[in-house]
Order: sequence, then structure tokens, then C-alpha cells
Amino acid sequence: MKPLVIFRHAPGEGPGYLSDILKHRQIPFEVVCVDEGQPIPDTVDKWSGFVFMGGPMSVNDPLPWIGQATRLIRAAQDRNLPLLGHCLGGQLISKALGGTVTRNPVREIGWGPVTQTPNAESRRWFPSLPTTFEVFHWHGETFSIPEGATHALTGPHCRNQGFVMGRTLALQCHIEMTAKMIEGWTGSEEGRALTETPSVQTADAIRSGMHARLAGLHRAADAIYGVWLEQLCV
Repeated sequence: MKPLVIFRHAPGEGPGYLSDILKHRQIPFEVVCVDEGQPIPDTVDKWSGFVFMGGPMSVNDPLPWIGQATRLIRAAQDRNLPLLGHCLGGQLISKALGGTVTRNPVREIGWGPVTQTPNAESRRWFPSLPTTFEVFHWHGETFSIPEGATHALTGPHCRNQGFVMGRTLALQCHIEMTAKMIEGWTGSEEGRALTETPSVQTADAIRSGMHARLAGLHRAADAIYGVWLEQLCV
């Protein structure tokens, strides 16, 4: 089986819980650390699927690797190869497929619900999950739904939480979180400065009950990643 390739855009935003699932299932994968200057491949031929993680930058920033990433995404989509994006990664997929990324009306940080859009594609991707389930958020921008894609998830503070297109799943939210990642994010300068609003939780609030909430998040991640992994090109 060809390996998956996972793109990391910031040191604290790696594959997290997804890597645990891949190791358990003995699915080979490689991590490209874009934040360390590792190059984005210019071909899709070596990989069974493509995963793009989060990051603090915007896809609208003038960074040379963003154009490289969007070209790779378009090439993979043209070949009907599985694509998966988390937060910034979902925004990269949207931009590559003709969508736009703009400022969300509010920043959304912490635990919060997403709700499945009532359509056949959502039922195909999330068949074992409740209509509404809790995920993790940390973003200030949002993507539009590209032409030809199907809206899949929504939320009270951000309308576009996910879309699907063939074997592609783009998420605005985070399902890959681990305790170590949450501790790192909330312990950062940005995390320590969080003040409570209807859409933003403080670091203490995020960490309160974290392990029980992570257990629920991982159950959702097991289901979502399971459906996506079934579509890998072996």
C-alpha cells in the first residue's frame, strides 16, 4: 500500500490522534513538516491519500508553499484521490477547488457543537454519529463551499464547518486533538490571553473536563476517519 502523506504547517499542529489511528491500523504514512521548510511534493503518484493539518497562518498570506499546496490538491482531486483537511487544511482545500477564505464573523475557540447538514452526503460520511456532536475549534477565518461540493457540517458560530466532494472531506473544526495538543495551545501566549465571549472559551474552561470531552471527540474522530480511510487508494 502506498503511504498517506500528512502536511504539518506548525510545530504544535501535527496529526495528533489521527497518527494513533493510522499506527493502530498499520497504515503507512509520512509527515511533511512544511514549517521546517520540507518541500511539498510536485506529484501525487507516490501517495494513497493527502491530509492537511491546521496552522496559525491564513491561506491568503503570501507564502510560497500555499500555491504549491493548492496545486497538489487540485491534482489529487482531478485524480479522485482522497483528501482530508483540518481547519487551515480545510481552507486550503476550499481555495484550491475554487472557494474563498474570509474572516469569520467571530473567532471560535474551544469546545462546541457541529450539526450534520440534512442531505445524503452527510449521512454517507457520518452514518454512525448523532445529528449534533461536539468537536474542538480554534479559528478566525472560514471557507466557502466550492462549486460542486456538498455542505456537510454547520455550527452556531460558523456556518461552514465541513464540506465533501467525492473522496474529499474538508473540516473547519478540529477532530485530531490530543491532551498534549490542547495543553500546548492553551499554554501558548495566545491561549493564556483568551477572554470569554459567546464563541471563545478561556484556557481554564477549555481544560476543564478535558479528558471526558476528548473521549467523546475521539469517538467522533474514529467514525469520521474510519469512513475516510475506507476510500484510500491502495
